[in-house]
Amino acid sequence: MNGSTGDAITTTPTPATATRQAARPTTRQDSNPPANPDASPTITPAIMPTITPTTVAHANRTPDEPRESALLHTAITDELAVDMLEDRWPIGEALTLETIQDRFTTSRTVAREVAKYLEAMGAVSVRRRVGLMPRPVEEWSALNPQVIRWKLMSSRRKEQLRTLTELRLAVEPAAAAAAARNASMEARALFPVMAGELRKCGEAGDLDTFHDLDVRFHSSILLSSGNDLFASMSDIIGIVLKGRVELHMYPQKPKPAALDAHDAVAEGIWRGNPDQAREAMRTIVDEVAESLELT
Repeated sequence: MNGSTGDAITTTPTPATATRQAARPTTRQDSNPPANPDASPTITPAIMPTITPTTVAHANRTPDEPRESALLHTAITDELAVDMLEDRWPIGEALTLETIQDRFTTSRTVAREVAKYLEAMGAVSVRRRVGLMPRPVEEWSALNPQVIRWKLMSSRRKEQLRTLTELRLAVEPAAAAAAARNASMEARALFPVMAGELRKCGEAGDLDTFHDLDVRFHSSILLSSGNDLFASMSDIIGIVLKGRVELHMYPQKPKPAALDAHDAVAEGIWRGNPDQAREAMRTIVDEVAESLELT
């Protein structure tokens, strides 16, 4: 069985804009729109952390042994998971802890941790005196962000993006409407700010910042919905958005219609207009579906 890793899905820092305040929003009790919905929301600038020599020294310190062990654990689980997805480690073929130790030149402890993690994801079953046995992909924890990440690292990436986009079509319009109904005024006020920053970065061609903001925008809608199930999907949506970019399935420059739709979603949420927020979000996800040839 030949080892191979796929394209990593990385996480980039959140841009230093007013959107850094978009922590997990609270749910408001009063669902009435603001007294003056035409007023522009006022956002208090976030306080920048103080950078000290101690902070710099801490950031530049040599990784300790537990950190190195965690990185090794991640690298091994990634490679073995992709091997299963690519059929390089086929169903019916056992892999012992000793084989993992020898192949990756690692300790028994790390090999055990890898086995436990893959088992927790539903990817393998661990049998005494036999080893790790791959399970059908259909039995893996499909909505676990780690499993999604593995699929996006493999040749299954486009199919995974397709199925996740279908999930977005079902969830995000409803979540946008729920955010317009349930989010606090403070949380709703952040959306026009984020949409404005999205437009500014998109039109300027600052795509790295644009994509970071886009993840924050869509995740914040789910977190603002007042629905725990929607909120639990925020990480998944972030992975989908980043995956589309890394697979070069996003335009080199955001389309004006897409920027307009983000503005309309933000306005609908800010004004407490569920119908506007829902329809504008449907426009966004419909465009994604068309680009992936789902419609």
